[in-house]
Amino acid sequence: MKSAKEIIEKFWEIQDEGDYTKVIDLFSEDALFEDPIYGTFNGKTEILGFMEKMNKEMRSRGMVFRAIKIDGGGEVAWTQWIVKSPEGETEGCGLYRVENELITYYKDYMNAPSN
Repeated sequence: MKSAKEIIEKFWEIQDEGDYTKVIDLFSEDALFEDPIYGTFNGKTEILGFMEKMNKEMRSRGMVFRAIKIDGGGEVAWTQWIVKSPEGETEGCGLYRVENELITYYKDYMNAPSN
């Protein structure tokens, strides 16, 4: 069985390809996703809708997320990330819970923009 860290590494590998909707298969049906800007999304259907929105938002704003470090153990993993945009950079981190190789919980935290 893959570890939480391995699942989240896969999440970022897929996300880095530029189509956020492709990460949906890594989420459980009843997953909870909490985003500091857009709010809370309950279940795969709502999370998919959010990922579709992220595709549009990231492209229209010229923004790109990149993982700096991914680590974890057992059912918990975390990622330190950076988002780059024409306006500057913002750092943040994601906290994940993975059960049976599926993400059941994901919450992002972010610092104030650097500029």
